[in-house]
Amino acid sequence: MAKILFVMTGADHWTLADGTHHPTGYWAEEFVAPYRAFTDAGHDVVVATPGGVVPTVDRASLEPEVNGGQEGSDAVIAALEAAAELRDPIKIKEADVADYEAVFYPGGHGPMEDLVADADSARLLTGTLEAGKPLGVVCHGLAALLATERSVGTSPFAGYRVTGFTKAEEAQTGLGDRAKWLLEDRLVALGLRFSAGEPWAPNVVVDRNVHTGQNPASSAPLAAELLTSMS
Repeated sequence: MAKILFVMTGADHWTLADGTHHPTGYWAEEFVAPYRAFTDAGHDVVVATPGGVVPTVDRASLEPEVNGGQEGSDAVIAALEAAAELRDPIKIKEADVADYEAVFYPGGHGPMEDLVADADSARLLTGTLEAGKPLGVVCHGLAALLATERSVGTSPFAGYRVTGFTKAEEAQTGLGDRAKWLLEDRLVALGLRFSAGEPWAPNVVVDRNVHTGQNPASSAPLAAELLTSMS
């Protein structure tokens, strides 16, 4: 079957406007739900991070209240422990789009810290776009698109319709007023057509080969859309 590249943050914090570090990483559901979908369909997953570091899970994403209770939390933790790919990532700079059927970016606040300015990730994103291969990006993972800016306000993704973590949702996390910048604002400034759904509800937007999801709840339906595009 096909190989799918998961490009993930290597950050364990997000620097806020006052210079303090908010502990973070990748959001568990945004890895686990797509990982399950792709591997259950028989595909292989390869994880890539900046420098090949082992990615850090946002501990808040393991709590029962965001996983439908203790049973859900236990299942997510078990899934992460069973995903050997997380413990043996390749370096983003060594990844070649030609080797993969699709590329997927989980979120969490971590990408706001590192992938937002990662040139190797930008190369992968642009290469995937140009190759017409399915590209899936969820939640704060869309911060990686900001690294594709070629000059002020220009990007190969300009004009694409996308969704991602909204200003309304960031405000409800309690971090909106503390952030240096908000993802929705930056994507709009880059020329993307941002489509916001209801806070915390599943919302998937597909424009050509670019598939985006708004929030953690969008992870599973986003993966389903990607699988459909690969069939």
